[in-house]
Amino acid sequence: MTTKRETAEQPEHGGRAPFSQDPHAVREPKENNLEMAIGHEVRAYRKKLGITVTDLAAATGISLGMLSKIENGNISPSLTTLQSLSRALGVPLTAFFRRYEGPRNAVFVKAGEGVELERRGTRAGHQYNLLGHIDNNSSGVIVEPYLITLTADSDVFPTFQHEGMEFLYMLEGEVVYRHGDQLFQMQPGDSLFFDADAPHGPEQLVKLPSRYLSIISYPQQVTRG
Repeated sequence: MTTKRETAEQPEHGGRAPFSQDPHAVREPKENNLEMAIGHEVRAYRKKLGITVTDLAAATGISLGMLSKIENGNISPSLTTLQSLSRALGVPLTAFFRRYEGPRNAVFVKAGEGVELERRGTRAGHQYNLLGHIDNNSSGVIVEPYLITLTADSDVFPTFQHEGMEFLYMLEGEVVYRHGDQLFQMQPGDSLFFDADAPHGPEQLVKLPSRYLSIISYPQQVTRG
């Protein structure tokens, strides 16, 4: 069976990939006061549209004095007022709470202390160690990072299929990994990023033991079976 190694495609015209987020950016500090947080967002979205307070007042029916108090964080606007502002500014209601300080979780796992779980591939001799999990987070995305170990007791299993996206990073050993109708010969340092809805998994176990990181992400509202 023929295998092939893939290299990432370069962006067209030699430019940078059109990512919408700068991973090195520093965000503005959050507001501890809810009224101040809402006011900051209202003002920011208004200025982004290039309209004046007078324009916004005309579009919403809210008085100039009230809008001034809202933008300066001097008043707690009602939900009806916020709904009018969201429609006029073209943003979701939740956008006004973006800067409000809320809890942010982190999970630290010492080497060798990942939680060993039984998953679909366990019966094929695949060992799964969950390296962290944060449920009900503010991003709207669930991420499951696993350390997967394959040994002489493991079988091939190229038919995994689930919602979301998956990222693999090879740490040790060598496997031929299938995604759909493609095969990738993975060695230490190689990575593979793919749509997990297509059948996927190790097709050939070339060098054992093999270990790789598997990071699965999917929308938070999706119910996993």
